[in-house]
Amino acid sequence: MLVVLLLFPLVVLVVDLLTPPDIRLGPVMVAAPVLSAAFLGPAGVLLVVLVTTPCVVLAAAANLQLSATNFPFQFGAFVLLSLAALAASDVRRRRERELANSRWVAQVTQRILLRPLPRRAGTFTLASLYRAADEEAAIGGDLYASVERDGCIRVLLGDAQGKGLAALEMANSVLNSFRRAARHHSRLDVLVAELEAEFGEDMRDCAAARAEDADIRGKHLDESFVTAVILEAADHDSRISLINLGHPPPLLVMHGTVTTLEPTVSMPPIGLARFNGQDLQVRTLDFPSGATVLLYTDGVIEARNTAGVFYPLADRMRSWTHLAPGDLLTAVHDDLRQYVGTRFADDVAMVAIRRTDPPVASQHRETAHRSDASPHGAHCVDTVTRDDRDARSAS
Repeated sequence: MLVVLLLFPLVVLVVDLLTPPDIRLGPVMVAAPVLSAAFLGPAGVLLVVLVTTPCVVLAAAANLQLSATNFPFQFGAFVLLSLAALAASDVRRRRERELANSRWVAQVTQRILLRPLPRRAGTFTLASLYRAADEEAAIGGDLYASVERDGCIRVLLGDAQGKGLAALEMANSVLNSFRRAARHHSRLDVLVAELEAEFGEDMRDCAAARAEDADIRGKHLDESFVTAVILEAADHDSRISLINLGHPPPLLVMHGTVTTLEPTVSMPPIGLARFNGQDLQVRTLDFPSGATVLLYTDGVIEARNTAGVFYPLADRMRSWTHLAPGDLLTAVHDDLRQYVGTRFADDVAMVAIRRTDPPVASQHRETAHRSDASPHGAHCVDTVTRDDRDARSAS
């Protein structure tokens, strides 16, 4: 672009010299420094101005305009526009650096909050994808995480209510609580109870730091929640366990078919457990080798095309049942972007989990952990934790 802008006044000068004197192209040369402000830095703009200035003078001399009354005013206007171009280029460069710094901060924040999921965890293959609706922000309120320990993997995918800093605070709270609780080897229902308790404490602290007004703090607490799906699977078990907390139902791809895993009982999101009048329900289902579960946020199924029709995820998935998790997420994302036709209206997050190997037999597997012996679903671990003993004794 620098070469083009440097050649522009030279080409105009040559054309002006070849045309009759009554055709004056000198004023056109002012476009060179003006355009350079949009593409070049201050140094490049200055170089273009230095090349254009003698061309303007030579064109005026060839057209016998140097002694004209209005030439000083024309040249003065050229100088002012050149100075304005230099200033505009400097402002643009500074804002580009600020934007680059903001994007860097957003990328670091994303890596801290949304740590990349492992591609392989025991007998499972995982893939994740995140696209923020605000492309400049790089991260929004959608969240996911996984914890692997002793042949067990637990995966969380959720969507924090609202946007901006408040959504990030809620996402950060749930992610940190999940990573801690998932390592305790507690049952899923105990894990959710821990998430609920810590989320409430974190939101109270955030509300207290934001405002002294009790009404504002109360409103902030009442409106803070995170919908989520928590999945648990083990190498030694051919089943998976799911808890759905007010989130869109996952999709199970098995034997070439796509099944929507609707919850048996509707559960409130994290942060709204006080409105729940019944016990948590854990759904347990077969998950043989080759089966895939897709977790996603509402930004996928609530995306609309130009006719206002929602994206039919389950129907589209039937064409991709053979794809590996990473390829599956890429296919959904590319098809969704083409379906919408413009930028996403909401954040999009997806996680795919596939069992790639047959379940591994466990010598220490405890029959009390089977779903038909416990209403809380199958367990990943082979030992009973203190939380499990406390929960059992309380029941």
